[in-house]
Order: sequence, then structure tokens, then C-alpha cells
Amino acid sequence: MTTRDLTTGAAAGSRAGDLARRLWRGVVAYALKFGVVGLIGLAIDVALFNALRLGAFGADGWAQSALGAKTISTSVAIVFNWLGNRYWTFRSHRRKNYLREFAEYVVVSLGGMAIALGCLWVSHHVLGFTSLVADNIASNVIGLGLGTLFRFVLYRYWVYGHHRADGLSQLARAEEAQRALFEEPAQSSAGRNQGG
Repeated sequence: MTTRDLTTGAAAGSRAGDLARRLWRGVVAYALKFGVVGLIGLAIDVALFNALRLGAFGADGWAQSALGAKTISTSVAIVFNWLGNRYWTFRSHRRKNYLREFAEYVVVSLGGMAIALGCLWVSHHVLGFTSLVADNIASNVIGLGLGTLFRFVLYRYWVYGHHRADGLSQLARAEEAQRALFEEPAQSSAGRNQGG
């Protein structure tokens, strides 16, 4: 093995390490945190859905129906997940305008909920699978899986995207650029004056 082969191998290893770090910072770390928040939200969603379907909060009402119970349980989970994602998963990208952020978060969450409700509707009303187990599989396995993928992509790249002008990471980058423009030239010219 030659020195050139070792250098080429080291460069390839360095590129692979850089790629792994970028993937970790760009997607994997967010996905893991998003997953933890989502699992807690799922527990809230499933527990409340089943409690409502079993009549824990009243019988024979809209809240006990399959679609009513899912709408209520998902709405509660949406609020919990927004707080978890805002203050933990995407905390460095959260936005100063929290009302607009919450509104966009709710829009994306409602899209995810629509996917779960659509799966439940097809299973319950079109295919005729009306048992509690079938409702759970349709809404909390198939619908949740598809809805989670939809939500993660839109949360990461729209609601908490790096490009958002009112995002905290965007503001930090703007402040860093201002410091670079206004502070470094003065420091470097002072260094030149002392050295010259």
C-alpha cells in the first residue's frame, strides 16, 4: 500500500465521517427526539381514544363514536406534541412568533390527523371492520404511521425550517453575521496597527 492509497483512504474516511455528522445534526437527532415526543403523544392519544370509545366520559354521545373519540384524542395529543417539539425537539429553531408557529403546527397536525381519520373511516365505514381492535389498527397503526411521516417532514422543513425569518436559529445566524461585519474588521485593523 502506498502513501497515496493511505491518503485517499483517509480522505474517504473523513468524508464519510462528515456525512455521518451532517446526517446526525440534520435528520437523525431530530427524528429521535421527535420519536420520543411522538411516543408520549401516542400514549396520550391511544389512552384517551380508548377511554372515550369505552364510555369513560359519557355514553352514547359523539365523543364515544369512533370519529369523535379520535378527533378529541388527537387534538389533545397535538397540543402536547407542539409543546414537546417546540421546547425540546426543535428548540433551537422555534420561532419568536409562537402563535403563528402554533397555527402552522396545527395545520400540519390536522393534515396528519386527516390521514389517520381517513384510514379509520375506510376501515370502519367502507370495509366494515367495526371492532375496537380494528379501529385501533386502522387509526393508531396504519393512520398514525402515515401521518407521522407526513408531519415529521413538514415540521422539520416548514414549521421549524432553517429558512424561517423569525426562527431563533435564523436570528442567531443574523446576529453572528452582524458581529462579523461590525466587530471583526475593527479588531483585525487594531491588530494590524499594533503589529505595524
